[in-house]
Amino acid sequence: MPTPKRSNAKNVLGSDLAVCSMEPMTGFYRDGCCNTGGQDVGLHVVCAEMTADFLEFSRARGNDLSTPMPMYEFPGLKPGDRWCLCAARWKEAYDAGMAPKVHLEATHISALEFASLEELQEFATESN
Repeated sequence: MPTPKRSNAKNVLGSDLAVCSMEPMTGFYRDGCCNTGGQDVGLHVVCAEMTADFLEFSRARGNDLSTPMPMYEFPGLKPGDRWCLCAARWKEAYDAGMAPKVHLEATHISALEFASLEELQEFATESN
């Protein structure tokens, strides 16, 4: 299993960005972290813990996160998996009352462009 790349990225709490998930391997760069960069137009920066309700919410909006797509190195998600979500999708789910739990230590600081720290903290879950 690859080790996550060390980055200087910060999380929404202002400390070093923690690993979100190595299994399934997540992150736009598939490095286990919710790092972002110029190629990541979706801003996959919110480390969220999947729920059945959120997976259904996302599928109903045209983004099926449950079905594996090996050609994109995407395993398909199930409740309990951690995944780096698009910040706009998390905020959309929040506004609809369907937001999944968030791991603040592993959520990139750029998520604050879409949701306030207070909104994220409402759905904060325990550390790793």
